[in-house]
This record gives sequence, structure tokens and C-alpha cells, in this order.
Amino acid sequence: MKLETKRLVLEKLEMKHAEAFYSYRSDGETNKYQGWIPYALEDCQHFIKNRIAKKFNETGTWYQLAIVLHSTNEMIGDLGIHFIEGDDQQIEIGCTINKEYHAKGYAKEAIIATMNHLFCELKKHRVIASVDPKNTASIKLMEKLGFRKEAHFKESILINERWVDDVIYAILASEWTATND
Repeated sequence: MKLETKRLVLEKLEMKHAEAFYSYRSDGETNKYQGWIPYALEDCQHFIKNRIAKKFNETGTWYQLAIVLHSTNEMIGDLGIHFIEGDDQQIEIGCTINKEYHAKGYAKEAIIATMNHLFCELKKHRVIASVDPKNTASIKLMEKLGFRKEAHFKESILINERWVDDVIYAILASEWTATND
């Protein structure tokens, strides 16, 4: 699976991306709202080898895309796509961008390309995103893209031995088409 935009290539996360993946995923600032932080390069290699689906659009799996700059071929982030178990019409997404590339529109560009593929090509019905309520930049992005807040769960996720809140944003295919024509 490969998607291209004006500035980005989104391709399957593979071993060739492991060092770049580790460089930003191990950074506490980049990942302060994430549940998984690798402590060694081997953690990333294990993740790539064992936790990513081999096939795109396989129900019950996560598929991870590397976000790569067209201009330099540098990996600057990743986008996870969860094909929810028992429901081939609903998807969960999550995006992480290296802090050096924040506020440049890369996450928005990568998400738009992915959403267009999910809704227009694969004909999915609904996409959700789980966001830490303290992550105001991600919340603003979700709202800019037309997602609506559907739920706020109190202390529902255990991250680094602390219970944290979780906010769910979602958008339907019909809403995406209407706002992104």
C-alpha cells in the first residue's frame, strides 16, 4: 500500500525505517500523549516485525504507514490504521510526527490522503481517532478535518502507570465527502 501527496509518500513501515522510527518515537516530547514509547532500537524492530499487519485492510489488525518527505526521502512520522475486529466498515487512525516537523501541515496532509483512500477507494463507513484531551494540537486538527467529539472517557487508559482520559473523535464517509469535495 502506497499513497502519494504533493509533499509526502505514505508507504508500509518496514525495517528500512526502523532507525528513523526510533529517533522520534523514543523522544518524550514527541510521544507525551502516546501509550507506546520504545526504549531501544530493538523495540522498534520488534514492533515492525511482529505488530504490523502483513496485508492492508485486514480486519482485526493494525497497519502502519511511514510518512516520508518526497524532497529528501526522510521519514518524518507514521500513521497507524486499525481495521477494527469484527467490523470491516469502521477504522481507527492515529498519527505521530517527529517534533521537528510539527506545525507544517504534514499530519493533515497525510491524514487527508489516508481518509480519501479509506472512504473513496475502500468505501469504509466511519473513521475514529482516540486523542488525549491534553493534546490540543491533535484536537484542533481533528476538528479542522471535520471530525466531531463523540465521547470523553475518564481515566480509561493506563499509560506509563498513570490512568489518563481518552477523547474519541469520529467522522462518517458522508460527512467527509461533504466537507472535502
